[in-house]
Amino acid sequence: MPSGFFALLDDISALVKVSAASLDDVPAQVAKTTGKVSGIVIDDTAVTPKYVVGLDPSRELSIIYQIAKKSLINKILILSPAALVLGYFAPWAITPILMMGGAFLCFEGYEKVHSMFSKHHEVNPESEEVKAITPEELEKERVAGAVRTDIILSAEIMAIAYSQVTEQPILNQVLVMLAVAVFITVAVYGFVGLIVKADDIGLHLAGESYGPATRKFGRGLVKFMPRFLQILSYVGTAAMLWVGAEIIAHGIPFTAHLLHDLEESLANIPAVAWLVKVLACGIFGLMVGFVIEKIVGLVKKVLPKKTEAHTA
Repeated sequence: MPSGFFALLDDISALVKVSAASLDDVPAQVAKTTGKVSGIVIDDTAVTPKYVVGLDPSRELSIIYQIAKKSLINKILILSPAALVLGYFAPWAITPILMMGGAFLCFEGYEKVHSMFSKHHEVNPESEEVKAITPEELEKERVAGAVRTDIILSAEIMAIAYSQVTEQPILNQVLVMLAVAVFITVAVYGFVGLIVKADDIGLHLAGESYGPATRKFGRGLVKFMPRFLQILSYVGTAAMLWVGAEIIAHGIPFTAHLLHDLEESLANIPAVAWLVKVLACGIFGLMVGFVIEKIVGLVKKVLPKKTEAHTA
């Protein structure tokens, strides 16, 4: 009996050692996954500040907190479990879902590029009343818009995170995905909070209680931030097209091979390889967004006619 008891203790000890060794891989897996989703993180960081621009400065951090909280809840309670369940029962569904998210990003990116270069904007007088909303309603609308965009980007992040740990034990999969969800959410929205409050920091540093060099830096920061936010919006749009197109390209064998061959041909010049890949994905993303925009426009034209015919 004692020998059986000690044998059981030995088995438990061995199991604990194996589990501990397995858990040691978690930080490395988190670091690897974070690197894989860097493009999406750039996109998320660049896109979010636009949702607080023009609102009451005293509400900026509160709005960012609301978006970050909903983003984290979505990652932990919805997207991570969904990725794990799909990965177990229907792994074939992950790629099409990712591609649909990529198509949405291309569509959003194309619309932003189109609005930048469009000289004539149609104004519908009937919509003026809709725009006359209270600051509270505008804040809710901005938060809802940010969460809609974030859930697409978060879904891509968690799906990619899952793809990096499919061969790991289930405990490692859960821990890595939870760690990625928390780390990326805190990093993205912490940096976004710093960006949107940078002008306030500049104003504070420009105060009389600081030395000439600090005051000069503060004034320079205040002047630079509007330009920086504009540049960031361009970066966000470019990242949307790049990330969306790359996700779609990797889901299609032909284009996946083309991307791989392109990177291989310039493997000796990594910086050029990356730049060429980003440009190729950006152009492809614009093409995809253009096609989707035309399809959406056609559907919008057809649906009212069908509605009118049905009511008649």
